[in-house]
Amino acid sequence: MLLFFISLAILFLGYKLYGPFVEKQAGIDPTAITPQERLRDGVDYVPISPARAFLIQFLNVAGVGPIFGPILGALYGPIALVWIVLGNVIGGAVHDYFSGVMSLKEDGKSLPEIAGHYYNVVFKGCMLIFTAMLLFFVGVVFIMSPAGLLSNLSFFEGTILGGNTFWVLVILGYYFLATLLPIDKIITKLYPAFGLLMIVMTTLVAVALLLEAPHLPQVSGIFDFFLHNHQEHDFLTPNPDGLPVWPLLFVTITCGAISGFHSTQSPMIARCLTNEKYARPVFYGAMTCEGIVACVWALAGIAAFPGGYAELKAMLDQGGPGLVVNHVATSYLGVFGGVMAILAVAVFPITSGDTAFRSLRLTIMDAFKISQTTLNRLALAVPLLGVAYLMTFLDFSLIWRYFAFSNMLLSTSVLWLATKYLFDRGAFHWITSIPAVIGTAITVAYIATAAIGLNLPMEYSRPIGIAVAVVCLIGLVFKNNRRTAEAV
Repeated sequence: MLLFFISLAILFLGYKLYGPFVEKQAGIDPTAITPQERLRDGVDYVPISPARAFLIQFLNVAGVGPIFGPILGALYGPIALVWIVLGNVIGGAVHDYFSGVMSLKEDGKSLPEIAGHYYNVVFKGCMLIFTAMLLFFVGVVFIMSPAGLLSNLSFFEGTILGGNTFWVLVILGYYFLATLLPIDKIITKLYPAFGLLMIVMTTLVAVALLLEAPHLPQVSGIFDFFLHNHQEHDFLTPNPDGLPVWPLLFVTITCGAISGFHSTQSPMIARCLTNEKYARPVFYGAMTCEGIVACVWALAGIAAFPGGYAELKAMLDQGGPGLVVNHVATSYLGVFGGVMAILAVAVFPITSGDTAFRSLRLTIMDAFKISQTTLNRLALAVPLLGVAYLMTFLDFSLIWRYFAFSNMLLSTSVLWLATKYLFDRGAFHWITSIPAVIGTAITVAYIATAAIGLNLPMEYSRPIGIAVAVVCLIGLVFKNNRRTAEAV
């Protein structure tokens, strides 16, 4: 229990103490005219109050990711909580904040357009591919996962509502409307209420776990983890299945710690903020809150199973994280609370999936300078959602692996982009460059060892990732020293 409260305290202190320092480096100007005032079009550039903007951003980024990812990460034990907190404070919150600030400073543009400004057309092209790929995979994942959850509810059994295809088509129909309609027609009206629902349900689950869960993680569990692995001469393999912490834990738990998907959502809200001073509570604050959600569900995976690792692993093998959500909700919140929690968990990914397709539409049309007319939006939305429907027939785990890799890759790219932004300002760039270097090591190691990548043995992939990160760090230091010398 103590470890959980320490985790929450660190997240809170990160926002209150580290957040203002990060904000100071960003060059926020409360007197500046924001994109919504300069470019208001009634579709994407629409003024939104800071409270609504926060709830929308929070719901956009906190879909099923900070629930499913931490449940899977719980297989690694209490170290999952440590990664969520450190990743959030050092990397994720900073990443989200600068993705929002850079877009706010650049007329609400998508990240590939900003990359072309700060780097070159090659970096812009690569980032466009990564961004489009991630948004598409997120959209597909967030069709499949909520459809599976809804169709498996027991009171739908034997009816048309118990069919997976039915819910896939319903969700696609909603995505079509949300992609096309102005942001103030659906998103700004429904999302604040859904955001509050997520906060309430997360709080109820947390309280129930703290009062009743059989295996609450203690701080001593972390020391036992390192002590055990010291005896085994391997600090990176903490569980019976031998799953390596580096790099798999960092890729398994992205939402809640650091997620490239968030940077794709930030421009949508950056087009609606009424003052630059709201960037920290909206972007930084939403990521901090997502870290809390991730900690709660990591706690659920660690503490809610009397049989420990073996019981959690068996349930995941049987029905994936969705079955774990069902078990935790019904076991600790009763029948009514369980149904409400499951429905909420089904709604949350839908609210990220629709904004994923909306952001994909914005990104593609920005990149190719296509005007945002109704006909153009329709012409792009129909084929995108048509292909997405066909993708739902593929293996979910395959889609998830590509999503996980592209997510980590994009977050690292955004951190390097933010580093260039701070470089140009002459600000303290280490707040983004250090997590960028770490992210590079993790991303390279993962793709080197993953089956969807080079499929190399772990003993090769780890040093390859570290070597690439060291080269990047050396290049960064060299460039920084040269810039300082030129300034003198």
